[in-house]
Amino acid sequence: MKDNDFPKYLSDFLSKYLPGQKNASTHTIASYRDVFKLLLIFCDSVKSIKPEKIKANDLSKELILHFLDWLETERKCSISTRNQRLAVIHSFVHYVQKESPENLFEFKKILSIPIKKYPRTLVAYLTGHEVEILLSQPDTSTIEGFRNAILLSVLYDTGSRVQELINIRVKDVRLSSPAVIRLHGKGSKIRQVPIMAKTSEILSLYLEMKKYHPGISKGDNYLFVNQKKQQLSRWGISYILNKYVEKAKDDVDFNIDFPVTPHVLRHSKAMHLLQSGINLIYIRDFLGHVDSSTTEIYARADSEMKRKAIEKAYVNLVPETVPKWEEDGNLMKWLNSLCN
Repeated sequence: MKDNDFPKYLSDFLSKYLPGQKNASTHTIASYRDVFKLLLIFCDSVKSIKPEKIKANDLSKELILHFLDWLETERKCSISTRNQRLAVIHSFVHYVQKESPENLFEFKKILSIPIKKYPRTLVAYLTGHEVEILLSQPDTSTIEGFRNAILLSVLYDTGSRVQELINIRVKDVRLSSPAVIRLHGKGSKIRQVPIMAKTSEILSLYLEMKKYHPGISKGDNYLFVNQKKQQLSRWGISYILNKYVEKAKDDVDFNIDFPVTPHVLRHSKAMHLLQSGINLIYIRDFLGHVDSSTTEIYARADSEMKRKAIEKAYVNLVPETVPKWEEDGNLMKWLNSLCN
């Protein structure tokens, strides 16, 4: 294995293999890239290996395990994030071992590193009333407030991931019956999700008022943009949401004890669909999940909520003191006689 193989393999993996054979989106490739940036930072700062000096055969099980521990202790990554980083490294090693099997034995050891198990918490979601309170916070008498009200409504109504919301263009919106929005999901997968009549109505008003970029066609304009008429960022969406979450907390009925992220609105939509009696298979397709097991977290969460509600309403009918069978001489005599 040549000294300069690592940068070549990494470049080919990110620029050719992922977008070509894996059909990965730009966002996915950027996520993979960030993992390797962290790995290079770790090698430089902890292992004293300069990025330009790293070779493919420097990758070892010991190095990767140390890197994963560093992510948790120094970078304060959650176990879930640690596992995602490991999955990226596994994907890269799978690619490299096919291209050059000289270091196959060590690569196999890296691939044997398991994901780290951790206790999974219940899905955090807002009740229907809490969502209603949140969506009522923007001041729709202003242009910005009106835009934000529609943005939050579309985020909830479509159950979209934040990146999917960011990528919506005007041509992806169909307001004629049945009204739908086309979402561009993970792996360049496209799905159409229905929107409710009220959301469709305010979207129609928004599109009439919206100022379009003169340099591109109307349909290619992003549905939601920042003040510079540029595509909103994930941070921008979170900032807008957080602003109205803080305002909603002034309402006594908005009593939550967890951070409200854009994904919480996605969870909320899924839970509300489930509680309305919608089949999990339809919810899976609505959310764009590849595997039904991912969608089942909502059924488990709903079952847990029902269990807690039952426990709260349960009346204990069992006496505080139970009979002491050892005081019943006849019963004890009979039991003792069984083995005689």
